[in-house]
This record gives sequence, C-alpha cells and structure tokens, in this order.
Amino acid sequence: MAFNATILTLFPEMFPGPLGHSLAGRALRDGLWQCEARDIRSFAADRHRTVDDHPAGGGVGMVLKPDILARAIDTTPHDGPRLLMSPRGKPLTQELAGQLAGGAGLLIVCGRFEGVDERVITARGLREVSIGDYILSGGEPAAMVLLDAIVRLLPGVMGKLESAAEESFSDGLLEHPHYTKPNSWEGLEIPEILLSGDHKAIARWKHEQRQALTRSRRPDLWAKYRGGTG
Repeated sequence: MAFNATILTLFPEMFPGPLGHSLAGRALRDGLWQCEARDIRSFAADRHRTVDDHPAGGGVGMVLKPDILARAIDTTPHDGPRLLMSPRGKPLTQELAGQLAGGAGLLIVCGRFEGVDERVITARGLREVSIGDYILSGGEPAAMVLLDAIVRLLPGVMGKLESAAEESFSDGLLEHPHYTKPNSWEGLEIPEILLSGDHKAIARWKHEQRQALTRSRRPDLWAKYRGGTG
C-alpha cells in the first residue's frame, strides 16, 4: 500500500512542486507514495470564501478560523497522524522522519497569516512540527521539506538502502567527507586511505571523520552521542 500524504493548504497549486522531481518525483510516478493537496478555502461557507479573521485581543495579522479548518480536517480522508507545520513545534529530526515513514501516511496542515486558532489545534489533535528556528510565509515549504525527508526513507525509493546508514543524523553523527575523480584537483588530493582498497581501514577512517566533524561542528550532537555510547 502506497504512503499517502494529504495536505491542507490555501495554495494547493504549490504541490507537488519540487517533490515532483528527482527521487521523490520518480517515487511518486512509480506509485510508491501519493500526494493530494486540498484547498482550505473550498471549505468556507460564505461567498467570499473567508478563512481568516482578526486575532482576539488585538494584534497584527489574521488568524485561520477554527470552524473552517476543522471542517476541512473532518471531511478529508487521510491516514496516520495530523500534523501542523509550526515554528513552535517539535523539531524535525531524522528519527522523526523515520517514524512517520513507517506509517501508512499523514495529514499535513499548512498555516498562513499569524497562525491557526489554538482551539482547532487542541480539538483535532494537531501535532506541531518545526523545520527550524525561523519564520516562513506559510507552512507549504516546511511541508515539502518534511515530505522529502520522509519519502526517501520509504521502501523501494532509495536505490541502495545502505547509503542511508552513514548519512548525517542516522546514528547521531554527521556524515563523513566525500570524494570522487579526478584524484588530484587544483592541488588537492583524495585521501590515500580511500584509494587503498582496505575496506576495514576505510570504514574506520569514515567513522573517525564523522566523529571529528560532529565534535567540531555540532557539540550538542556530540554530547548526546557520547552520552548514548557511554
């Protein structure tokens, strides 16, 4: 059964967008996952298709109305958890992407304006997910990042499953450096060990590089890794 991603958005024409190309696009065409974007405005009851209103208590911007968004959620068939892309949500990690990829699918709500009425978040059990500590114009780009991270982990999408094992964050470490031909470029050489044919030594070198990079660039990850390995 294909993984099913349903997106609620004010801009359904944005999908699949970049997800229709490269690895995710090929998987989409091969039927390994499905993508359906639904327009939140189509669930509005008035002739102007109003989906937002001024924030209670004052303030700038507008807020997505709970009744409209709830109607969209309730009448949209979907599998798996209900997510809301939000800068205050749980950070997207490789672990979370793997967990979501293990399910049948998910519903993603893309917010706009100043946000979503808190009541619909609570009443419909929306799980907030963030892709970083910054603000976007809307949840659509964040949803694409999330889906790209998930789709590549679906069975049959990646050509070599072992290629995911050494990627950054797969085991708490950053990825090791990569090299390819020509062996010498602008006076810079490929490390000799990688040309030695000694697979055990190469594996050891890669692991050492991953540790060194993580220790120098992401001390937070290094501390967590060291804590987990004793």
